[in-house]
Formats: sequence, C-alpha cells, structure tokens
Amino acid sequence: MLGEWQIQGAQDKEPIEMIRDLTFVAIAALASSSVLAGDWQGWRGPHGDGTSDEKGAPLTWSATENVKWKVPLDGPGNSTPIVVGERVFIAHAPAKSKLRTLQCYNRNSGSLLWKREVEYGNPEATHGTNPYCSSSPVTDGKMVVVYHGSPGLFAYDMEGKELWKADLGKVEHIWGFGSSPVIHEGLVITNAGPGLNAAVIAVNAADGKEVWRKEYGAMKSPKAEDYRGSWSTPILFQEGDQTLMLLSLPERLYAVNPKSGEEVWSCGGLSKLVYTSPLIGKKEVVAMCGYTGPAMGVKRGGKGDVTETHRLWLSDKPNPQRIGSGIIIGDYVYILNETGIAWCLDPKTGEKKWEQRLGAGSWSSMCQADGRLYITNFDGNTHVLEADPTACKILAENKIGEKTNGSLAFSNGQVFLRTHKNLYCFEAKK
Repeated sequence: MLGEWQIQGAQDKEPIEMIRDLTFVAIAALASSSVLAGDWQGWRGPHGDGTSDEKGAPLTWSATENVKWKVPLDGPGNSTPIVVGERVFIAHAPAKSKLRTLQCYNRNSGSLLWKREVEYGNPEATHGTNPYCSSSPVTDGKMVVVYHGSPGLFAYDMEGKELWKADLGKVEHIWGFGSSPVIHEGLVITNAGPGLNAAVIAVNAADGKEVWRKEYGAMKSPKAEDYRGSWSTPILFQEGDQTLMLLSLPERLYAVNPKSGEEVWSCGGLSKLVYTSPLIGKKEVVAMCGYTGPAMGVKRGGKGDVTETHRLWLSDKPNPQRIGSGIIIGDYVYILNETGIAWCLDPKTGEKKWEQRLGAGSWSSMCQADGRLYITNFDGNTHVLEADPTACKILAENKIGEKTNGSLAFSNGQVFLRTHKNLYCFEAKK
C-alpha cells in the first residue's frame, strides 16, 4: 500500500571526474568561503546527487566497531544529517510532542551545541511512518535553513540565532511532507507540499522574503486524500552556459530557471506520485516514480515540451523502486529498490545490466564515497558495493541492528547515520 510510504578531453577523464564537471556550477552555487571541501551541505551532499570527493571513509563498521560517537534521539525520524566545519545538524521531531527542532552537534564529540524548537499545535496530517521533520537541512556555511512543513521555513546562523522565518503555506496531504530546501545564488528554494497548497517557492536567503512561487502542471491535489504529490528535492545542474533546476513533479519532469522559476523544458511520462530526486548523467536525465510507477530517461537539452523529441525510454513495467534515489556513476545508474533488490541500469536505454537482493527493503538513497557505493536498508545494514556494471560486487556489509529510513552523510573521513534511536558518527581507527 502506498499508505506505508515514508515520510537529491572527456575520453581521458575518469567517470567520477566527468560527473564533477557536469555539476561544477551547482557546486559553486552552494559553496561559500565558509564551506569547506568535504562538507555535506544538504540533502545528497555537495553535488546534490549523492556523489562526493571523499577519501578515507571507513569501509566497515558496526554498533561497536569504528564508532567515534553516538547520541540518543528521543523519537524516530527520516531526515539525513548535514555537516559543515565542526558542526553536524539534524532536523528532529521529539516523539509525542508538538515540537519541531533543528539540533546542532559537535562533530568531534557528539555533544549537543544548541537546539532550536518550534511548537506547532495545529493538526497536520502525516503517515505514521513519516514523522515530522523528514526534510533535511541545508547550509551555505554561514546559515542553516530547515523546512518544518506548516510552521514554515527557518534560517539560523551557525550559533543558533534565528535570522528569519518564512510562511510557505500549510501542508495538507495525508502522508505529510519530505522534500528538502536547496540554496542557490541568494535564494532558498523549496518544493513545498505536496497537497492542497503545493508549489515550488523561492525566498531571499538574506531575509526570507518571497521572490517567486510557481505551481507546475498537476502538482496540486484537489483533496488531501488524493494519491498525488511530489516529495522530490530539486537538483541544480549545468546545461551549456546556464544553470538549471530539475523538478520531478506529478506527471512531468521540469527543467526550470532557478532564478525565476520559468520553465525551460519539460517531459511527460511520470505518474502522479514522485518521491526521488532526478539523476543527471552525461547526456541524459533519469527520473523515477514510486508505488510501482514508471521510470524514464530523457536526453538533456531542448526547449518547451520535449516528450516526443527527447524522451529516450519509458518503463511500462512495475517499478519496485519507491522512495530512495539512485546514483549515476560513469555510464550507469545504481539503485537499491524498496524491495531490497539492487539494480544497475543503462540510463540511455533503461536496460537492466544486473540485479541482486541485498537483504531487507530500503528507503535510503545511494551515496558514493572513496570510489565506493554505500546504501543502507531498513534493518540498519549498510552494503558497500563496487561501482561495476558487470556484476553486483559486495565489498562489505555493516550491521548496527537499528531501524532506519535515513541516508548516509560523508565528511572528511567520517560517516553519519541517523537511526530511529541514535545519531551515529563512524570513523576508521588510525
């Protein structure tokens, strides 16, 4: 049932280098003098696509091995930690409370530096598997921004002083919210919704004042119970001489100008329910739906409706992917489906190169660090894979024995994981 849903010279270059080239402008837009190499600034890391330049990340860990620290959390949650400098941030809603919080920890000790709470007592529907605060924070190194749903968007400085808050409208959908904000050239952009008031909204990063608001196609629901919505986080990428933003929304994939929200191109083929972030390859984009919905590949570029001219393939078979986003490394897509089956796909054709079961199901998104792929399942087991299109090659399986729906964050040789009980920092012993 969807109701169980919980709730980013080319020939001479290595594949990872080519991916970096494609996302250079997006990285520059997120970076500032306060952001260091190795920071994990937002959902899916420095590139917004799960890839990183990390070196020295531990290959193995467990509940007792390579644990630098862990701190208990008073309630479950599905957001992913972010890391900047010596600080680790998580969005968290304490169990059985009306509070929504942003919590800041010292990355070296795990000690709580500060916590900012927002109380919201009005009814807001969500599913039991989607605790509030499922959106991940984002930072530019000078401020950190968190989306709390109906209470709004909140910005704090690094010491926890509130800079501004913005009311984006009430979230009215039976399964709640989950998209994370992104920062780009003085704007904070949020896929706010889903539900009755769904819209993509950009506010000024300096004061929180609204700059633009767009409702694209069929993204708004006629009723809160409608099986329609997007929980997808926008992703920035370079297309020729311009920076565009991809939005996976009900029924269509959109490429828009992030400064204005104006559509550049769009492609039809998605279903009414979209959870994952689009994946950007060298010459194509892959978008996937949930709830056995379709997946499709689209040639990058074009203007207007490119469905007939640029859509490369559309899967009409039931798709076991549901929540977690995949990753493109070199010429191939890697993803762990909700059913616990890993796939490798050709993004140009949709052809499956291999599949292999990796234990329990998963809502986690795949990450790349130190040249390896990392993916976590419901049971808290993280499989480490080689990015190999010929076969599923498992390098390690790391078990901690705690339920999690979150994804990993990597920073300067450390790995951060939020379970339903604890926030972990893993680090290889020197």
